Amino acid sequence: MSQPLLTPSTTTRPAVGVFSAIVLVASLGNFVDLYDLVLFGIVRVQSLHDLGITDPADVTNKGLYLMNMQMGGMLLGGLFWGMLGDKRGRLSVLFGSIMLYSLANIANGFVQTVDQYAWLRLIAGIGLAGELGAGVTLVSETLPKEKRGYGTMLVTSVGVPGALLAYWVGEHFGWRNAYFMGGGLGLGLLALRAGVFESGMFEHTRQAGVTRGNFLSLFANRFRASKYLRCLLLGIPFWFMAGILITLAPEFGRAFHLQGAVTGGASIAWCYLGCTLGDFTSGALGQLLRSRLRVLRMFFVGSATAVAYFLFGLNGASVSAFYFACFLIGVAGGFWTLFVTVAAEEFGTNIRATVATTAPNFARGSLVLVALLFKSLKEAPALGMVGAAALIGAVLLGLAFFSASTLPETYGKELDYVEEA
Repeated sequence: MSQPLLTPSTTTRPAVGVFSAIVLVASLGNFVDLYDLVLFGIVRVQSLHDLGITDPADVTNKGLYLMNMQMGGMLLGGLFWGMLGDKRGRLSVLFGSIMLYSLANIANGFVQTVDQYAWLRLIAGIGLAGELGAGVTLVSETLPKEKRGYGTMLVTSVGVPGALLAYWVGEHFGWRNAYFMGGGLGLGLLALRAGVFESGMFEHTRQAGVTRGNFLSLFANRFRASKYLRCLLLGIPFWFMAGILITLAPEFGRAFHLQGAVTGGASIAWCYLGCTLGDFTSGALGQLLRSRLRVLRMFFVGSATAVAYFLFGLNGASVSAFYFACFLIGVAGGFWTLFVTVAAEEFGTNIRATVATTAPNFARGSLVLVALLFKSLKEAPALGMVGAAALIGAVLLGLAFFSASTLPETYGKELDYVEEA
């Protein structure tokens, strides 16, 4: 159940456009966020080799362990930052999370053991969990409802090239310097705080004395709990594609008997180059067709096609064909823009930051379970790496398509309302 506020939000604010300071800072924050988020996947092999882990099986297993620590941190951080965003404000989360992951990534450049590496990836993951949800919530609540889809499109799309910068820095300057640069970019971003103001909807809700940031209220009734679960299911397939298929690209390349060796860094770069195109396309189509969910269904079908090509169409192929498949997966994964937008728009102001922050981070953090499931299934003789990935991908994309078919449409929805306890 939801209800409008007793009086309309009258907080005086300057007119906000798609290219406002709020959208700029949220976009640049996501740029740095994605740089740090994918950096480990890019420098995974190089950094583990430097720490004395050279056996290919150990590199894979230690890499999954470190990735799980980072994603586990994002699970914890999503809950912490989400509730804080509804209780204390969107800006406190936006800049607090940037500060934490920036410092953690600078510290990552000094690690000497795998255990140190793991704990700092956990801390960095907690920090990385806050920026996107806070930024999308702030943009959604400050832009006119007819334009907010363009705003969230810019936030997610401008962020994607951060992954490309991470690849370039990691390849040319070494993994330790790449972590230093990521931390420095984040700290530099904090200088842009001036000119960014808090959401008027949030301030009005706070003044009205409404209970805010109660995560358990999402499960207060069956309808709300079901809606939240379906929002989560929209985003999980992306992290299966990015976290399993792309991060483990060298291992898949060997399984496909390619005509040359591929690197994780180049695979991630090609994937996120595709994401740039996919994010812009999905966001623009959502506005032009006046439907977020219709476009989501289109992209889930495209994702299934791209995953099938990746898993079954590359045996004995060239390295170029493999990287093209990574690019296609990135384009199809452009549904991430609509996923975070829908999550922010489905719920009231008093719980919106909690949902917009926990949903993408629980989707990211689900990679912990997906990776464990993949590790278990790939040992089955009847499946192997390819069969395990195909089975997991089919289930996740099927659930996502079902969710996009049953959730309420959010295009043009009025957001100035609160959820009842």
